[in-house]
Amino acid sequence: MPAKLGLDAKLYRNTGTYAAPTWDIIGNVKDLTLNLETGEADVSTRANNGWRATVSTLKDASLEFEMVWDAADTDFTAIRDAFLNNTTIEIAVMDGPITGTGSSGSQGLRASFRIASFSRNEALEEAITVSVTAKPTYSANPPTWMTVA
Repeated sequence: MPAKLGLDAKLYRNTGTYAAPTWDIIGNVKDLTLNLETGEADVSTRANNGWRATVSTLKDASLEFEMVWDAADTDFTAIRDAFLNNTTIEIAVMDGPITGTGSSGSQGLRASFRIASFSRNEALEEAITVSVTAKPTYSANPPTWMTVA
């Protein structure tokens, strides 16, 4: 399998239901980082010959990306409104297309997110942008790692 480029990765917003998703590609995205980590529990014992031992506990995810400030962009306004109204938004962070040609084998995280940060950046010689941080939230549908068949 060849290397995947960030340029070919996709961020999607579900405008349908969980059972019958309608995936809207969010094109107004610059750099994006999907952070995946686990918590740790210490299980060190004297039998570990002086070595600390840990096991993984709960998984943690966060999504950080930048968008151009564009109030006419429906995805931008949906993310802004989710932040302002404390509502959830279902997002899929994929390494390729989620539907159509070339989608087979694409994979990524699908979850209901809350927008934890929505910070406006106003660099003197650049377009106004917003830095977004999203984190999975309480939902009837827990986060899942999905692979397109």
